Amino acid sequence: MQDPYRPNAPDVIDVIAAEVSDDGGPSGATTSDGIAPQPAQAPIARPSVRFMLAHPAHWIALGFGSGLSRVAPGTAGTLWAWLAFLVLSHGLNDAGWAWVIGLSMPVGWWACTVTARNMRVLDPGSVVWDEVAAFWLVLWLVMPAGLLAQFVAFALFRFFDAVKPGPVGWADALFHHIDPATDRHAWAKAGFGIMLDDLVAAACTLLVIAVWKFI
Repeated sequence: MQDPYRPNAPDVIDVIAAEVSDDGGPSGATTSDGIAPQPAQAPIARPSVRFMLAHPAHWIALGFGSGLSRVAPGTAGTLWAWLAFLVLSHGLNDAGWAWVIGLSMPVGWWACTVTARNMRVLDPGSVVWDEVAAFWLVLWLVMPAGLLAQFVAFALFRFFDAVKPGPVGWADALFHHIDPATDRHAWAKAGFGIMLDDLVAAACTLLVIAVWKFI
């Protein structure tokens, strides 16, 4: 999606929306909402390593490089999350993971907002922090579990995230209609939407696992 307009001041929805790209809008004419037009810029379809290194939010949103994968970046991000969980679990107990996952949500919202805006794409496929945070939540709630059970959780999560049945599809499409040209909070909403559908996919994954254990 092309984003031919950029606001002439940072968003004010929260600190999340306040963190934007470095360039500001021109001081010329504005729309009825006070948004100043700028020349059209092409969206960044595939971010580079240079783009990732340009801002801390890019590091996070792109899953510390896993989202740069040219093949199935969402799967690559989920695999990175799985590996990171196993490594970090050597030093984190349940309370530690609760803090990490709790912080990963608002930090992820901020990072996804900034990165989507700088890429000028409402829901970039290379932004994978949503997969990371959501799959951490799944693993935290199903552990302790053997490797097979972890793989089942991984497969279920990837199914719900990729196919997007029912509520996952609803959550994914919730903010796809927004227009940054007319909505000054569009990028903050987009960042929230990026995180939301993966959290719904995580909830569906956990529901299936719970039903499977019950029966």
